[in-house]
Amino acid sequence: MYGTVASLGSLVLTALVAVPPAGGAEPRAAETLGTAVAARRAATAGITFGACPKAEDLPAPVRCGTVKVPLDYADPSGRLITLTVSRVKASGKPVERQGVLVYNPGGPGASSMYFPMAAQLPEWKRIGAAYDFVGYAPRGVGRSATLSCQSPKDFTKAPTQDPADPSAAYRQKRIDAAKAYAAGCARNAGDALRHYTSLNNARDLDVLRAALGERRLTFMGASYGTYFGALFATLFPTHVRRMVFDSAVNPAPGQIWYRNNLDQSLAFEGRWADFRTWVAKHHRTYRLGDTPRKVLASYEKVRAALVKKPADGTVGAGELQSAFLRAGYYDDYWAMRATALSEYLKGNPRPLIDQASPKPEAAWDDENGNAVYTAVECNDAPWPTDWRVWNRDNTKLARRAPFETWANAWMNLPCAYWSAPRQVPLEVRVKPGALPPTLILAAERDAATPYPGALELQRRLPGAALVTERDAGTHGIGGGDNACVNGHLERYLLTGRTPVRRAQCAPHREPNPVSLDERAVARRPAPAV
Repeated sequence: MYGTVASLGSLVLTALVAVPPAGGAEPRAAETLGTAVAARRAATAGITFGACPKAEDLPAPVRCGTVKVPLDYADPSGRLITLTVSRVKASGKPVERQGVLVYNPGGPGASSMYFPMAAQLPEWKRIGAAYDFVGYAPRGVGRSATLSCQSPKDFTKAPTQDPADPSAAYRQKRIDAAKAYAAGCARNAGDALRHYTSLNNARDLDVLRAALGERRLTFMGASYGTYFGALFATLFPTHVRRMVFDSAVNPAPGQIWYRNNLDQSLAFEGRWADFRTWVAKHHRTYRLGDTPRKVLASYEKVRAALVKKPADGTVGAGELQSAFLRAGYYDDYWAMRATALSEYLKGNPRPLIDQASPKPEAAWDDENGNAVYTAVECNDAPWPTDWRVWNRDNTKLARRAPFETWANAWMNLPCAYWSAPRQVPLEVRVKPGALPPTLILAAERDAATPYPGALELQRRLPGAALVTERDAGTHGIGGGDNACVNGHLERYLLTGRTPVRRAQCAPHREPNPVSLDERAVARRPAPAV
């Protein structure tokens, strides 16, 4: 979804049509006042934490509560919506407590209700001694004013196709599906649809801050969470205590969101090559080829077989691509994906079926997350409304980056037919000295949020420090496998200290290849993802 690539700068965007809010690219005075009204109200009401509802599936000692926010910040006395919140208290002595740490994992459309459980992990224990860990479901997500655009059963229908060079008939089929999806969002949400935006997510965060009793907020956002976190810093700089931006979205207004998605598709081609290079290095384990090109041939052989006969009737070329796209996000998946490919070619499709087939129990969450993703990105900014622009740009890009380009285009195409007004993105920028030091974490080869986005965010937030994991591409590196990165994160959250301006960490270790035979997992289902 995000990134910057110079070679795409020549894309013609004259077909973009925007309907800006009354105040143009700046927040309207009514919404600024409405946020202050809502925050004062939330500060008075606070949050009553108790046992978590069964629907959240969260164990003790995690406690849950709710906070009310305006649907429309220009009308804070109008309709209110309820956001769900989770918390576990700091485990250290009272004198050690520094306040709350609120976390968002990105999306748009992801929930952090699970985040308090991270306090028990070794990488987070010292931070968890100093902070209450707070998660929440942003507007539209989960039980927070749930948004849906399509029945979950239809959304997860399988098998699906993933043609590298879509025919005219297939392209028309996807256009029709995008129009129907956009219409479903408008029909289900009604007038509320236009209020699912990144700016409102930033305002909701300020209301949550007030409800938690915090004068200034300590916040960590990953992926998309870095974007509305940066909007929060722009709108409410005096409300920032400490902020961590992990895997930063490029916040330049011209990048939100059409260009960022094109750039992401190009970046994933590099990560797809990284994965194949690693598999080739371990040819003795997987027998998929001793060069990246030969590994690609093995993948294409499986893909062609799934086009003719989907595995278990549910895993087609689309499901295969989606499963291997996950390996582009996280190299933790490399060994299991390579094993699934290897086993399929040896006549055992079970690992691939287990890893790639849709999970009925996740259908509701998957559709809900996609609905919120679509609404926020379509509402946030201008998009091309002429199919010829999409067709030209993605056809050109697919010649260089065939792995993700068309799948990404189809996911975002409802924005071409969106009925709600489009905003003009707010300029993320603060004056020197307006913010306390902030911390940006970035992996050099991250495809979901390409590295230039971290550099752009640092330029726009004076005083921000950037920690780079060199020659690595896992998406979301804070609290992960790199002790150097975690050291910077922990030091910042516990003391407020950052590197002078930029610091570098060596990459974390490559995954350890483990075959099915070595793990003896042929006798049991492979882990679901």
